[in-house]
Amino acid sequence: MEPRGGAGALLITAVAETGSTNADLLALARSGAGEGTWVRAERQTAGRGRQGRAWASPPGNLYASTLVRLRPSDPPPATLALVAGVAVEEAVGTFLPSPFAGYAGSSLSLLEEGGTERRKGEDRLALKWPNDLLLGGAKLAGILLERADDAVVVGVGANLAHHPDLPDRPTTSLAAHGITVAPQTAVDVLADTFARWLARWRGEGLAPIRTRWLDRAHPVGTALTVRTAGDPPLDGLFDGLAEDGALLLRLASGERRVIHAGDVFLL
Repeated sequence: MEPRGGAGALLITAVAETGSTNADLLALARSGAGEGTWVRAERQTAGRGRQGRAWASPPGNLYASTLVRLRPSDPPPATLALVAGVAVEEAVGTFLPSPFAGYAGSSLSLLEEGGTERRKGEDRLALKWPNDLLLGGAKLAGILLERADDAVVVGVGANLAHHPDLPDRPTTSLAAHGITVAPQTAVDVLADTFARWLARWRGEGLAPIRTRWLDRAHPVGTALTVRTAGDPPLDGLFDGLAEDGALLLRLASGERRVIHAGDVFLL
C-alpha cells in the first residue's frame, strides 16, 4: 500500500493488509506518510481494541485510522484520545435524529440532584472514559491510539451495520436503531471533525477539548467500576476529568482517586 496525495489522503482497502487499519498506518508512518493520512478497510482480519482485545470486523462497519505527527509544542500525546472522542461523538451525532443526537448539558451533576434521579438523556450518545462512545448505554464505537516515534495512529471502530454480543458489556449499532450510514460517508464526516478538533488541540491546548468531552460524557455522579492491572475492581462515582484528562473517581469514603489507565464499566 502506498500513500496517495500526501496529507489528507484516504486509502481504502478491501481487507486491511496487515489485518488492521492501525497496523497498516503504522507501517505507512514508518515509511514517511504525512499527517492527515487516513486508512479505511472494508474488513479487518486482525482488528483489535485496547489491551490487545479482538475487535469483530464484519463488512458494513467503520474501520479507519488516521495519522498525527507530534510537534514539540503539542499537548501530551495521550490526550489525543479525548480529541478522537469528541470528534467521533460529533461525527456520529450528525447521523442521529432526536432524541438520540446530542448529550449537551450532561455534565450536570447527579450529586447536586441528590444522586437518585434517572440519568438524563441516557438514551443518547455519551462518551465514556477512556475511549468509548455509547448509545443508550451500550458501546457503539471505540478508539485505539498507538505510537511509533513522532507518529500517533488514531484508530476508530464504529458499529454501523452490526454489533457483537459480548459477555461483559452491552453493545449496539446504528442499524439497531434504524439508522443506515455507509462506512465511506462516516469516514468523510469523521475526517472533517477530527481535523477541526485536532487544530483546536494544537492552537488552544487541552482545555476546550476537555470541556467538550465533559459536556458530551455521562453525567458527573454516574456509578462506575474501574479495573486496573493487578488491582481489585474499584467502585465509585464519576467526578469529571483532571486538568490532564485523567479520570476522577469519587469513592464512598469521599476520597477522590485519579485514574490514569484502566477499564471503566457503567454500573
